[in-house]
This record gives sequence, structure tokens and C-alpha cells, in this order.
Amino acid sequence: MSATALRHDWTLAEVRALFQQPFNDLLFQAQGVHRQHFDPNRVQVSTLLSIKTGACPEDCKYCPQSGHYNTGLEKEKLMEVQKVLEAAAEAKAIGSTRFCMGAAWKHPSAKDMPYVLQMVQGVKALGLETCMTLGRLDQEQTRALADAGLDYYNHNLDTSPEFYGNIITTRTYGERLQTLAYVREAGMKICSGGILGMGESVDDRAGLLIQLANLPEHPESVPINMLVKVQGTPLAEEKDVDPFDFIRTLAVARILMPKSHVRLSAGREQMNEQMQSLAFLAGANSIFYGEKLLTTGNPQADKDMQLFARLGIQPEAREEHADEVHQAAIEQALVEQRNGELFYDAATA
Repeated sequence: MSATALRHDWTLAEVRALFQQPFNDLLFQAQGVHRQHFDPNRVQVSTLLSIKTGACPEDCKYCPQSGHYNTGLEKEKLMEVQKVLEAAAEAKAIGSTRFCMGAAWKHPSAKDMPYVLQMVQGVKALGLETCMTLGRLDQEQTRALADAGLDYYNHNLDTSPEFYGNIITTRTYGERLQTLAYVREAGMKICSGGILGMGESVDDRAGLLIQLANLPEHPESVPINMLVKVQGTPLAEEKDVDPFDFIRTLAVARILMPKSHVRLSAGREQMNEQMQSLAFLAGANSIFYGEKLLTTGNPQADKDMQLFARLGIQPEAREEHADEVHQAAIEQALVEQRNGELFYDAATA
């Protein structure tokens, strides 16, 4: 099978046609594309930490951290650098290779930037890949983060340009694209995706993926989130996403962006093991690992490793993160699964 060519000129008609394929045909195509570029039984594992929580001035209708809504979330100031580094060390100990830090800001302030840069440098020194999401950046801030060693910058587009105004009014789509352009200019990798289940149409899902796939370079990481409905936000009563529609979107993302890591992100707490397994078959090959995604629940690490063992999946490793003890624990879990006695103790990792 010849390698799938990378394209940056997808049309709405083409992407609609992908979404309209029979489900089995779409997954078969996506899995074929996936195998051309990735080991189908490896999944990249990241941990996400909220380094500053709540009181965000943005009005994103899905977000419990927005200061516009009363969700009962306690506001927290920027974490101390040492506490962030301790959390990063714990994440590495349970098998994460990338540590992502998120702050509920419209944009980082001049007084906070020195602490943010220290976090990047400290996490990098632990041998982890670094990722941050801090809101809109200017060129100077972007260069400073790159100089500190930041590997990835996360800045989601959330949805299509056409639907975007129904979800957010305090930041334009153009501003989001400009931040992504600054990140590329500074030499960092991009993590950018969106959210399903906000009332958008299939064309909106297609439009989001087209925006990402038609960037001059595909994002290295594409998180596909399922809306986590939080009381107090305007989307708290939104209709659930059909699981097959969610899997279809993952598969189309894989086809459009063959070399990108497609991340099964927020909403995994609501997904059963069968749905997650289909997600991996559709080409998802990255997850967030740990008990929380910023402020919402996430499957516990040991449950993730149990599912990996049952599926014969292993965490994708960075060379400097090749932890023999963790690898041995995974291999033992696989052996015990074959013996019908599945057990994985995260404390040994």
C-alpha cells in the first residue's frame, strides 16, 4: 500500500463524502491510513494539569472555568513552580511522556510569564515533552516559550468558523489562527482540535477538520473532545453526541491528517471500553492519562492500563523516558490478561 499523500486542499464536498461512507468502510480506510504512519498498537500518553483555575474572562459556553457562569468551581491562583514540577514527576512515574499545563487566561500577563517559563524549563529537565495552553499569545511571548524549550502549544479552534460565534464571542476565530501562526513561526509544534456535542452540524465538524487539515502544516496533535456537560454553563442540557458520530469524526481526522497524533481527549469518562476501543481502531493514538482533565473527570490510570493490556496496546515511549520498570509492569499485565487474571498496579510503575 502506497503512503497517503499529505494534503492541504480538502473541500467540504470531499469531507462530507467521507462522513457519509458506511461506518465499516470509513473505519477500514482510517485504519489503513493509520498503519502507514504509526504502530497501530502504540498510544501516546499525556498528563494535563491545571496550573491556574477559574475566573477566565472568556465566555466559552462549554467551559466551567469561565467567569461568566456560576458552576461552583473554586478559583485558584497560578500554582507554585515547585508544585507543578512535583506533579510532572508523578506523571512521569505513572507512564506519561508529555506533560501539559493549562491556565484559565485570555492571555498570559507579563508578571506571570517568568513563572510559566520556569515551569517549562523544569518539566523539560525531567525528560518529559512539554505542552502549554495559556490563551492568546503575542509574538514576544511565543518566542520566549520556544526559547524556554516548550515543545507543544495547545490552542483549539473548537468548531467551524461558521458555528464559532454561537459558542464564543470574546475571542475571534482569526485571533486563534493568528496564535497558531505565531507558534509555527517560533518553531514549536501545534496541538489544536475541537469539541463535539455543542449543537454543531456534521458540516461544522467537517469544517473544523478542514480548517486544521488545510493549515500550511498539519498540527502534530489533534485533540477531539466530547463535550463534558457542566451545570451552570449554557451547554449543560445539550443533547449527547451519538457514539458512532464521534467515532466517525475521529476516523475522518485520521484520514485528513495522516501523520498527526489524534487524541481521544475530554469526555473519556463517559465512554465505555468498547467505544474507546473503536476510537483506537478509527486511528486515535493519544490520550490524556490521570484522574482529571483540568477540572473534569478522566478514567483513572490503572483502568487505562488494564484496557491497554486487554487490547494488546502499549504506551508510546520517548527514548529518554524508556522506564524499564513501567515497561515490565505493562508486559506483566499482558501476561496476566492472557492467563485470565488481569491485574495492573500503577504503584509499581
